[in-house]
Amino acid sequence: MSYRVAVVGATGAVGREILKTLAQRNFPVSEVAALASGRSAGQQVSFGDDKVLTVQNLETFDFTGWDIGLFSPGASVSAVHAPRAGAAGCVVIDNTSQFRMDPEIPLIVPEVNPQDLPKFAKHNIIANPNCSTIQMVVALKPLHEAYKIKRVVVSTYQSVSGAGKEGMDELYQNTKFTYVNQAPEVQVFQKDIAFNCIPQIDVFMDDGATKEEWKMTVETKKILDPNVPVIATCVRVPVFIGHSEAVYVEFEKPVNVAEARALLAKAPGIEVEDRHVPGGYITPAECKGEDAVFVSRLRRDPTVENGLAFWCVSDNLRKGAALNAVQIAEALIERKLLPCQNKG
Repeated sequence: MSYRVAVVGATGAVGREILKTLAQRNFPVSEVAALASGRSAGQQVSFGDDKVLTVQNLETFDFTGWDIGLFSPGASVSAVHAPRAGAAGCVVIDNTSQFRMDPEIPLIVPEVNPQDLPKFAKHNIIANPNCSTIQMVVALKPLHEAYKIKRVVVSTYQSVSGAGKEGMDELYQNTKFTYVNQAPEVQVFQKDIAFNCIPQIDVFMDDGATKEEWKMTVETKKILDPNVPVIATCVRVPVFIGHSEAVYVEFEKPVNVAEARALLAKAPGIEVEDRHVPGGYITPAECKGEDAVFVSRLRRDPTVENGLAFWCVSDNLRKGAALNAVQIAEALIERKLLPCQNKG
């Protein structure tokens, strides 16, 4: 069987990565539609090595007869068009924050909670988690199963591509400005991002946490275990692609570092590169374009009982968005949960 797939937000960084990922993984498509706002209609985007799609207007697009909608247009746009697509029988996998904490809509990382997939049927919508949450819960899953997590402390070092093309452009521009002694232009971020770190991603909440930090806390509970407490500090760093995290985990059971390393090495979606020599770890520059969550710097945390520390990196546009969405679609097919309207 093959499927008719609509990619919404096709001109954005994540949308383009979704199209690239569908082609690279030979997803069984019979037809692909590239959708975006009316401003982008008529533009062309690549699908695979030799196909070009003309962008269609999302506002006027009829989702009837389409099997899968891979959405990444922004939360306010998804709020309008994802329910419209779902009502037309198209199963929506939404990359925005719009539906993540809706109790009636599953929030899925296929390596972690595929058992929640059938819950999509009520609204025909599945939510894709926040990029920083995805890579962390992939790494935590095998450890939680073995030792049961008591507490997670995480500091993130998140690339500017998490703020879209505009964020990448601002880093590039302000880096050039620095070298010619020109004043930086601060528009996307709260302060100049060139050669700097900014400890704020998204808006502040009433308790002093940022919304990005809140997302990591509540999404981890929804995906992994409602009893796992998380405290996060999320930092924007001058890296174009690839999020990094320093993770400290306290467990209820004694943890052996060598055993934990072996568990992670055989877990789906994880690659362990943990050699205690200079350069024996993975950095965000090395994970660009890769599918895996890379785990390094595994060591005992002596400040708490049953503590473990590690470093993990992942391509936030790939596993943190596009790949995870495509893997959700693949999991629906594998579990025979996706009705195919085209039997070709």
